[in-house]
Amino acid sequence: MNASVPWPKLKRNLIAILRGIKPEEAEAIGTSLAEARFEAIEVPLNSPDPLKSIATLVKMLPPDILIGAGTVLLPEDAEAVHQAGGRLIVSPNVDELVIRRASALGMVTMPGVYTATEAFAALKYGASGLKFFPASVLGPGGIAAIKVVLPQNCVIGAVGGVSNENFAGYMEAGVSAFGLGSSLFKPGMNARQVADNARVAVKAYDECFTLRD
Repeated sequence: MNASVPWPKLKRNLIAILRGIKPEEAEAIGTSLAEARFEAIEVPLNSPDPLKSIATLVKMLPPDILIGAGTVLLPEDAEAVHQAGGRLIVSPNVDELVIRRASALGMVTMPGVYTATEAFAALKYGASGLKFFPASVLGPGGIAAIKVVLPQNCVIGAVGGVSNENFAGYMEAGVSAFGLGSSLFKPGMNARQVADNARVAVKAYDECFTLRD
């Protein structure tokens, strides 16, 4: 059940979810996230012209920043993201064809899971990490209960209702990656607002790790 493509070694497993971003906003907002020390960015495919935004981010940000798409439902969507230069595929569900196709293209994958059955299926298909979604419904306790039976080296992500205000509880449950959506970016926000939110998230993340150490 080893991942076909391992999860990259990021200093902070914080994933910016830019749902609704427009291509003309991508450069300024991407720069603000990089300056705040975010190392992963996801543009959901139900955003306006998402592949153009992804291509813009890939072109103007350092190559060590993991950029890709969310809400990827079809294997051909994974191929399109790959052609745009993206290296990350995030889905709300577990789809074997999406995971296997993205893995074959050398892409990092994080499918959405909610149960132990879905989690083990995703790992069997070669997922790089697991996105527990919606995390706010499962809560830290629910994720912790499922994590007990998962491989120890499995990357556990929490998405949905997660923000800097509840990092600590999820980290105690074994979560190591966080997808931040509306707490970080909402359509209409400018780059400065996103930068402010990103710095708050990074500070909270670092403080939680310091407390754990």
